[in-house]
Amino acid sequence: MYKDLDEQELARHCSQGDRLAEDELYRRYAAGVYTLCRRYIGDDDEAKDLMQESLIQALDKVQTFKYSGKGSLNGWISRIAINKALNHLKRRRWRTVSLDLWSPDTLPEPTEQELESIPQEKLLEWISKLPDMRRTVFNLYCIDGYSHGEIGNMLGISEKGSAGVLAKARKQLKEEIKRYLKDTES
Repeated sequence: MYKDLDEQELARHCSQGDRLAEDELYRRYAAGVYTLCRRYIGDDDEAKDLMQESLIQALDKVQTFKYSGKGSLNGWISRIAINKALNHLKRRRWRTVSLDLWSPDTLPEPTEQELESIPQEKLLEWISKLPDMRRTVFNLYCIDGYSHGEIGNMLGISEKGSAGVLAKARKQLKEEIKRYLKDTES
């Protein structure tokens, strides 16, 4: 029965304290929230903890959720998880990246064909190894679609600072891609 509920109905049942609906919400969203947290945090155990905290907070506050169409519950829960991840990183006092030493990226962009030859697990591994600030800005901009202005406001840096951090993240990832392609050719 609960598997067939749409987001709006699932949220309504959860807000009424229905334990089976809460279990269904967890089943539906835990993997996605874990993956999102893992992208930001880079550590499996910490990502699992944040996933749990995010879903608990979502269930505690589900009565405040406003349905606005298909996917809105997932978006709402994802936003909770992103905020948890950002707060976690701020508490951890992420390693900052000097923007004064920013040099233009002269590495060529990998072609679509080159990117398709790289296993997704490799790309995720490289992203997870970026320093905290670079990984966070990369995720917010490239994956979650925030603007540099929004990222700056969230992280307490300037818009240009966000763009500079993204440039360094992209450069670091391009270097990994270049190394990987060179190693697989030999």
